[in-house]
Amino acid sequence: MIRTIKKILKTLLGIVLFPFKLMWKLIVNLLKRFKFSIAFKISASYFFLYIVIILIVAMITSAGYMLNEINKFEKNIAEKDVENIIDNYPEIKNLNMDVSVKTVEIFDSSLNPVYPSGSRSRYSDNIIVVIEKLFYNREYIYSSSFYYGAETYYINISYEITSLLSDAARICMLVLVSGTIGLFFFVPIVSRTSYKVIGPIKNMTEITKTIIVNNINTRLDIKGTQDELKELSQTFNEMMDRIEEGYTTQQQFVSDASHELRTPIAVIKGYVNMLDRWGKNDKAVLEESISAIKNETESMQDLIEKLLFIARSDKSTLTYTKEDFKISIILNEIEKETKMIDQRHRLYFKFYEDATIYGDQKRIKQAIRILLENAMKFTPQDGYIMVSSFIQDDYYVIKVEDTGIGIEKKDLEKIFERLYRAEQSRSKEIGGHGLGLSIAKIIVLGHKGKIKVKSTLGKGSEFSIMLPYI
Repeated sequence: MIRTIKKILKTLLGIVLFPFKLMWKLIVNLLKRFKFSIAFKISASYFFLYIVIILIVAMITSAGYMLNEINKFEKNIAEKDVENIIDNYPEIKNLNMDVSVKTVEIFDSSLNPVYPSGSRSRYSDNIIVVIEKLFYNREYIYSSSFYYGAETYYINISYEITSLLSDAARICMLVLVSGTIGLFFFVPIVSRTSYKVIGPIKNMTEITKTIIVNNINTRLDIKGTQDELKELSQTFNEMMDRIEEGYTTQQQFVSDASHELRTPIAVIKGYVNMLDRWGKNDKAVLEESISAIKNETESMQDLIEKLLFIARSDKSTLTYTKEDFKISIILNEIEKETKMIDQRHRLYFKFYEDATIYGDQKRIKQAIRILLENAMKFTPQDGYIMVSSFIQDDYYVIKVEDTGIGIEKKDLEKIFERLYRAEQSRSKEIGGHGLGLSIAKIIVLGHKGKIKVKSTLGKGSEFSIMLPYI
């Protein structure tokens, strides 16, 4: 019978909780639709959960009380009544049983009623029937069986349990009243706690709304925050550090680019003004002006092309036409071209090994050419420049060495930055925009390679391009 009671309680719990589950889904959907604050949503959720918990506790408490009382009732009363019936069967009409007994029904092995005679009732220990009788008729049906005359008989005894149900209802009401009183303490505490927990998030929101270009160095105050909120604040501050660094770099890039363009534009404007005043009829001035304007225009074109190259790289729109080719093809071309255009330096080319590279021939040649042009630019006349190549581990190494002016140690980490030029390279005679090494690095990295530099001030530099080979 205990199992039957447990099944009843489990079924009842599922039936009772179903509307609460449905209400919970409806409330969650409503909270999503309306633009309530997070603190309000948290408070409302806890409020609803509190009510559900109180209702569940009330039901479990009253059901537990009923279960315990019915269990005692069965042992102390119902089982004795059954024993009395069995001992006196079939003469049970005038038996002295508990006053709460409403009806006694006995059925044969075929479940046909035998007592009282003429009864049309049916034997049942069905859960639904028990529940129906319990809540609608305020009766508890106790079922049992016994043997008489080599035949099995079944008993249904109905007991009046109005007082038991009333006691259970009073216990349930007492729990609900206690829970309602607890609401007066629960609501303000939860509301205050929710707003206290959400407070740092609100402060974060207000601070982030104020961040603009002019105060991009603003950071969230992580004091007073804990756990996930502290981690969120730290993550946001780290993100802002990266954004500020990128913005500063971009601003510097724009500033340097503008500065580089300002000089050739000023030169061109100066010569145009000179031509406009008196150079139209002076052949020498005219030729000088045309030559200067041509040179400055080419310089501007070169700068703009380099800036566009870097911009495409930043936007990930830079494409490479890659194919398998022998690296010796590029190296031999570079050797031939360099010897034709440079008569000022002692040039040496030593290509020890050949290899097949998968890449863009034009871009790789451009990267090597940049390193070689820098070597020629910063190496005095009759200086030594050597280009060598060889295989080292998983890479094909192309090395450009010179005996030029060298690079200071503090500049080595910055020479690949855009528009950066070391102090010793800023003379008018040397020139340049400070973009070459940035472009070379982009090309090498685009081929999954590496670029390295070693240098000693006043003694020379050594650049190495390392490309994976097939």
